[in-house]
Amino acid sequence: MAYEAGALDATLAAAAGDDGVLFLELRQAFSESVARQLDLLARSRCDANWQMAALRLKGIAASFHAEALIELAEEALEGAPGDPRVLRQMQAFLAEFSAV
Repeated sequence: MAYEAGALDATLAAAAGDDGVLFLELRQAFSESVARQLDLLARSRCDANWQMAALRLKGIAASFHAEALIELAEEALEGAPGDPRVLRQMQAFLAEFSAV
């Protein structure tokens, strides 16, 4: 899954305006929030915890217009708890986003 910067970076830029420092802080806040929920998702041992972490990821993604992450969160919600494929794809998304 390739990270697509379009809508997510546009949302961050709109929120930050001309403030480059704020833009970077927002990117970092998004990255940290996703990482925290992804960690909870990966450590989920019951359906309810999996669902809650996936819903939180979807909410974070929707707040920042991160379409690829929204789709992955929906896959997690529709699939089996603990699905290693969706976890790997979410981790790849985060790694690519953080590398940019």
